[in-house]
Amino acid sequence: MSKSYFKFFLLVCLLSETLVAKVVIDCRVVIGTIIECNPYGAKFLKAKEIVYAVGTQKLIRVKTLAVPEKKKMKVISVADMIEKYVKVEDSIRFKGTENIPLKITVLDETLTEETLRIENTEQEVLEKIIAKKSEKVEGEYTVVSGDVLSRIAKKFGLKTKILANYNNLTTKSTLSLGQKLKLPFDQKMIDAFSSATYTVQDGDTLIAIARMFKLEPKALVKFNAIKSNTIIAIGKVLKLPLPYVLEQIKVKAKAKKLAIQKKRSKLDFTRGFGKRKLRVTATAYSSHVNQTDSTPFIAAWNNRLRPGMRIIAVSRDLLTRYGMKNGTKVRIGGLRGFYRVRDKMNKRYRKRIDIYMGLNRRRALRWGRRSVVIYW
Repeated sequence: MSKSYFKFFLLVCLLSETLVAKVVIDCRVVIGTIIECNPYGAKFLKAKEIVYAVGTQKLIRVKTLAVPEKKKMKVISVADMIEKYVKVEDSIRFKGTENIPLKITVLDETLTEETLRIENTEQEVLEKIIAKKSEKVEGEYTVVSGDVLSRIAKKFGLKTKILANYNNLTTKSTLSLGQKLKLPFDQKMIDAFSSATYTVQDGDTLIAIARMFKLEPKALVKFNAIKSNTIIAIGKVLKLPLPYVLEQIKVKAKAKKLAIQKKRSKLDFTRGFGKRKLRVTATAYSSHVNQTDSTPFIAAWNNRLRPGMRIIAVSRDLLTRYGMKNGTKVRIGGLRGFYRVRDKMNKRYRKRIDIYMGLNRRRALRWGRRSVVIYW
């Protein structure tokens, strides 16, 4: 068989295989080394038999399953569903109010009725509402020491001008101790605001109490150091974190802080003294032979020492390098009063002082060795 005839035979075989093939396989089922597919082909679920195309590495769907018939669906509108499955009833809020001529006018927070044709129970409820609205809520506040109109108004969340006008006063009026001021609040609320406390009543909850005084429930819980799920007993007195109370606490804390700072400044006797300071190691000694020499009451410059004197001995470098001398006035951090340089220490010491404790050996032992700052 010639070479050209063999090529022709191979070409015929390839054409026949291509004609038999129906469709190139869908890209979503391509695996392995397949490099060509149909991105718009039918779904793989419809394929019954798949073969490779000869010499092209293509997946070809040979046989196809029958496409199932689509089921018919009935579309139901939302309105039909509501009508069929949801039962809509008349609102209880407006039940029985039809054909009832009612005219209510509001004048100075009072309600008046002109025509009411309703049943007895509804009549009673409405009468209670009208009576409650028509009541003028008012209480009295007794002026205490330090009160002024602006402070009282701030305490109750009012404007000073409104409070003054309500009591026929001016904003500059002077108040006297024990004077009664009228306030547009219930007396129970006035007492609670004045004392910043509230006594728990039957049916009260932490949230209800917080809302009553326009507070955050978390703030009320934290201020009273209780838990949010605590059951509060009737008669328990709760402290109210009202704005003026928090401001007073803040002022007191600031004053306390200033007092502590002032006290500390008084205790710091070294402040503002001397031009030089140095941190040294401080020890203590007493007038005993085993702690000094054979003349325990005679200092290095022949100064006579007596118990009770505020004397220190210093290392030699403080005399030669830092400018101290016999009689230099020194203050020691943490100790009261002034000390005088009247003695010298052994040559081997550096940056060292020795505080004279008289004859009190136990005091000298208790002092031990400390690091202090000296000023001179």
